[in-house]
Amino acid sequence: MSVIIEHTGLIESSYVLKSFLRFLYSPSGLTQPLKLTYPETLDRIKEEFQFLQTQYHSLKLECEKLATEKTEIQRHYVMVRQTHTHTPQLSFASGIRCNTHPNSRHLSSRCLTLKRVLFQGSDAEKSDDNLVVDEDPSSPRSVQSYSSRENGLDKLPPSRKEPQASPTSLASSSSAASPSRSKEPPPVPLGLRNPLAVQGGYPPGAFGLPPPGVNGELAGAAGYGAGLHLVSPQMNGSAAAAAAVAAAAAGYGRSPVVGYESPHPHMRVPGLPASLQSTASGKPAYSFHVSADGQMQPVPFPPDALLGPGIPRHARQIHTLSHGEVVCAVTISTSTRHVYTGGKGCVKVWDISQPGSKSPMAQLDCLNRDNYIRSCKLLPDGRTLIVGGEASTLSIWDLATPTPRIKAELTSSAPACYALAISPDNKVCFSCCSDGNIVVWDLHNQTLVRQFQGHTDGASCIDISNDGTKLWTGGLDNTVRCWDLREGRQLQQHDFTSQIFSLGYCPTGEWLAVGMESSNVEVLHVSKPDKYQLHLHESCVLSLKFAYCGKWFVSTGKDNLLNAWRTPYGSSIFQSKESSSVLSCDISPDDQFIVTGSGDKKATVYEVIY
Repeated sequence: MSVIIEHTGLIESSYVLKSFLRFLYSPSGLTQPLKLTYPETLDRIKEEFQFLQTQYHSLKLECEKLATEKTEIQRHYVMVRQTHTHTPQLSFASGIRCNTHPNSRHLSSRCLTLKRVLFQGSDAEKSDDNLVVDEDPSSPRSVQSYSSRENGLDKLPPSRKEPQASPTSLASSSSAASPSRSKEPPPVPLGLRNPLAVQGGYPPGAFGLPPPGVNGELAGAAGYGAGLHLVSPQMNGSAAAAAAVAAAAAGYGRSPVVGYESPHPHMRVPGLPASLQSTASGKPAYSFHVSADGQMQPVPFPPDALLGPGIPRHARQIHTLSHGEVVCAVTISTSTRHVYTGGKGCVKVWDISQPGSKSPMAQLDCLNRDNYIRSCKLLPDGRTLIVGGEASTLSIWDLATPTPRIKAELTSSAPACYALAISPDNKVCFSCCSDGNIVVWDLHNQTLVRQFQGHTDGASCIDISNDGTKLWTGGLDNTVRCWDLREGRQLQQHDFTSQIFSLGYCPTGEWLAVGMESSNVEVLHVSKPDKYQLHLHESCVLSLKFAYCGKWFVSTGKDNLLNAWRTPYGSSIFQSKESSSVLSCDISPDDQFIVTGSGDKKATVYEVIY
């Protein structure tokens, strides 16, 4: 309000000055009794100028203050949305309640002022009461197994309230690699944009099987026995198509699954021409190839998209680990016997080698009770666990002793750590900090070796190449950066139109998968201007992990989904819908198990079926 009043005063002062000058120098004004000498006129103008200058500086300071608070709220808003998923609903109208910042009350009181001044007319103002952090915990869980070579699925992300973009801009603005160079920092990202609060579109117990064929055409079914009856043959346009799908599914050796009608038949990718939205069979496409010039085309999946060694058929849930708090971090041991789940203040250790109900075998108290664990990494020997979260200190745990204990602590200047990575030789740890820096730690000497500086906002995710020479980081500044670990410098920068929440580097090289706040998953070639854009998530992509064989990867999101994708073109292998936002995931080193952590205070262990 003070800004508006001062702005009004500035306008009135300008009006007074113009009126005075008009009176002074108009012919009628010269005949008036009031006559000012030139020095007096100059003094009056000088006073008026000084008054206007004071008003200008006051407004400038207020704007700078608001911009600073906006940036701070952005950062904590992201933390709220990713970690406070147990809260049914958060809105700007009621104020952000966040334990991660000591001045949360002050921030929430300033939030409405920020909205009025900086976001007038934006979607954030239109959707104050719709910022749903977590969906209905009673929503059904199901696993969809797609034996699909066709890039067409009756399900796509709903249209967003965003300006129509060209195919080039839809491809994520300019995500082509640019060499590292000195440049002005990008504008502060619009981190207050409301995510979509959309319930998962699959009906209870439903399973989906798009027909296998290039661009919607069915593969030849000769020689295959028909063993699948679809509840909804309209999915394929005719009963004959349904039979062909059944035959093809039998040919793949997949278990019979039930088809479904699209709950969102009119969903389209925003900004993409209608001619590119669907395949030849009329089904909406979900995987697009983006060429060097930004042109997007639906991907014709190869015949062996879901065949061959190392490609899963589906996944089966085998354990539910009731952590008791929102699970923001998970990891599984090399032996696949132990699972580690990070929530508020602590990491719990679980033995999953035996069937039956589970209770934790140990609890590692790492942080203050109200602070969340954001990442935990286990060294391959299973004897050391490194934990980071909403604190300036990383803790290194010795698991080889009868009772796990902290053997070292690493302290940086950043208030929080969002993600961790370990070098292939297990000698170095990398931590993504909330101030945007990447801190490099010597694990043997427990010392800070180096900091990579470049991100202009929090560094949110990280992965390292198998040879240990390159580091990839994503940030809330809408960028993905590649760092040369031998020379200690930035090699590449990819710019996007959305905040980066997760990424993974393919163990076999060449491909980098990126999960975004916008719900897209993008798979970039690391040395060519070539990439794929995948559209099956409905909301933020919160975690992402490649299988160790490199042939597939998984992504999880705020839409309760676990998606498994074929590398690199993104043919959907299987999909699991959990009962709440899925915040974290990990894959065992033998690619036999997947672990997820979710907002309904539990972790889920899946067995991968080949």
